[in-house]
Amino acid sequence: MTEDARDEVDRLVAAWRTERPDLDVEPLQVLSRVSRLAKHLDRARRASFAEHDLEPWEFDVLTALRRAGTPYELSPGALLRATLVTSGTMTNRIDRLAQAGLVRRRPDPEDRRGVLVSLTETGLERVDAAFEGLLRREQELLSSLGPDDQHTLAALLRALLTPFD
Repeated sequence: MTEDARDEVDRLVAAWRTERPDLDVEPLQVLSRVSRLAKHLDRARRASFAEHDLEPWEFDVLTALRRAGTPYELSPGALLRATLVTSGTMTNRIDRLAQAGLVRRRPDPEDRRGVLVSLTETGLERVDAAFEGLLRREQELLSSLGPDDQHTLAALLRALLTPFD
């Protein structure tokens, strides 16, 4: 490996090998890079969402509704499962999105006590534009890898992540 090809993790691992030769620091080779990449991805996502006047949590709720397909509607319980937040947090999020005109509530015709949350036309337009922008940024982040390398990386990360999901 040339000096130009070294990254910050290479320097970090080398320093730990010098300071603590008794420890196996190999996990840092993968996990420190994943951690650093996650920070870059978070910045790119936040910038992409900001271009569309959305916060990450707003994007999460809106995309859950969008992925549900026509009529882009879910119960608050289904939104909880899709976004992994508490019911109080979800109620607050739905309230804020409704005030912004991005979602609306309606009584659930199947359950008199329940409600359904659906995307408004504005919400649909905003989430579609934000998703397209996000994909452009993510493609830029992966541009140094060819399609085969991207497939290989996706498979390796899936294998690593599956036990946690």
